[in-house]
Amino acid sequence: MIDTRLSGKVALVTGANQGIGAATAIALAAEGVSVFVTYKRLAPLHDPAHPAVYDQVRGGDAGEVVGRIRAAGGTAESAEADLADPETPKALFDQAEKALGPVDILVNNASGWLSDTFSPSARDGFGRALRPVDAETHDRQFAVDVRAPALLIAEFARRHVERGASWGRIIGLTSGGPGGFPTEVSYGAAKAAQENYTMSAAHELRAYGVTANMVHPPVTDTGWINDEVEKSVADSSVFLGVAQPEEVAEVITFLASHQGRRVTGQIVRMY
Repeated sequence: MIDTRLSGKVALVTGANQGIGAATAIALAAEGVSVFVTYKRLAPLHDPAHPAVYDQVRGGDAGEVVGRIRAAGGTAESAEADLADPETPKALFDQAEKALGPVDILVNNASGWLSDTFSPSARDGFGRALRPVDAETHDRQFAVDVRAPALLIAEFARRHVERGASWGRIIGLTSGGPGGFPTEVSYGAAKAAQENYTMSAAHELRAYGVTANMVHPPVTDTGWINDEVEKSVADSSVFLGVAQPEEVAEVITFLASHQGRRVTGQIVRMY
């Protein structure tokens, strides 16, 4: 364990009922952080290209995550919330502060992920269902992956400055890249916008002791990996294999730590 000096801090982690969010909540709690876990139970996709477990984890609450943290001696509370509602960010900060105290660490992990495309294809190269880009796919993706993180950052910044705080961390999760994200085009576009908001926060909030960074995980097994995806990663000359959520959580925890104090305005890409 590194000397993170995180004991006594409070974190708000979105989308933390499973996957990278859950692993991050558990990792931060192990360093003494009190964690406010937010989540939204999602309807099953019923897509045979996804393992059955994927629908199960997407539809679950945060009880197991909170239970694991408490069983290990940590502190955690949770709340189900719809980040597509613009009133949610303020409400989450109100709940977190009431339960645990002022938020020092914001992890924008939740996503409204879907697969959409400009092509006429009904399935992607891994057999997963595709939808055509339309107003619904755009709005759903941008509400959760762009507007919600922007409002959460704004709420974090306002409260941080008002209470005269001098230490803070903002960490987001991204995907895709400058070359686009074929077959996940709205997801990629939304993540690019979130990156820009986060980079602006890094510049504007550094005078208040806040760092802001994005983590670009590799292909990570959060329940959606099928045989075709696993083979593609194994055959790739870029990736080091399918990652586990805990590996991504380690990088997020480092960025939140004392050791990460001089890292800001960065997109940290993992392989």
